[in-house]
Amino acid sequence: MAQIFKPSANTIAQVSLLGGAIVPLSVGLGIAALSRSPANTKVGVPLNQPVPFSHEHHVGQLGIDCRYCHTSVEKSAFAGFPPTETCMSCHSQIWTNSPLLEPVRKSYETGTPIRWTKVNKVPEFVFFNHSIHVNRGINCNTCHGAVNDMNITWKGNSFQMAWCLQCHRAPERYLHENEADTAAGLTPRQQVFNLYWKFQQDGVKHLDAHEQDLISGEDPVSFDKDEIAKGRKLVNKYGVKTQQLADCWICHR
Repeated sequence: MAQIFKPSANTIAQVSLLGGAIVPLSVGLGIAALSRSPANTKVGVPLNQPVPFSHEHHVGQLGIDCRYCHTSVEKSAFAGFPPTETCMSCHSQIWTNSPLLEPVRKSYETGTPIRWTKVNKVPEFVFFNHSIHVNRGINCNTCHGAVNDMNITWKGNSFQMAWCLQCHRAPERYLHENEADTAAGLTPRQQVFNLYWKFQQDGVKHLDAHEQDLISGEDPVSFDKDEIAKGRKLVNKYGVKTQQLADCWICHR
């Protein structure tokens, strides 16, 4: 009896089966890569604002405290946007005729708030509280990247769940206390903002290794055994409930 299929049919069948397995896997990996890319997360992508505000100038050069504009960051879930009156407390005296500041002057004259473009946000089903993190000594740059070096603000991290859980599952790797600041009587919350003053006045030379990572936007996670041991002491000192931090209800309420 003559063969119905040619020998090449075996090769075609094998290639088809292999392709049927590889194509869906490749598509899945491609979608996963796209979801984590800056095209989707906007990490590192500067976003236009109605006024080209420079953190690098105001924080890095002038040394203005973060809390001057973000007034509720220590006591509220929301860090807060500065009202126009805050901007005009300086700009009613300096750069009064700058074309770049026309939206600020118009907002002040009409009483219409400036509609800032929100750079960092979590989904509606996620609860996040700035004050809890700041009062445990978590620096702004840990989550937001090197904000002090941004002319036009961009997102420093993706805020995806896996990224948050890295810290929630091992907070001792991220908590840090500068011994010199502690000896000077500064609390962890004060050290968060003191970092920018130290950098603005003396540059990186008076910062320890952890602070240098923070100010440059590098991941401040510690793998040194001694530092991790100190971190565990801070976990107990700050009352961080590590057994609950990775529970779903902590963020999804």
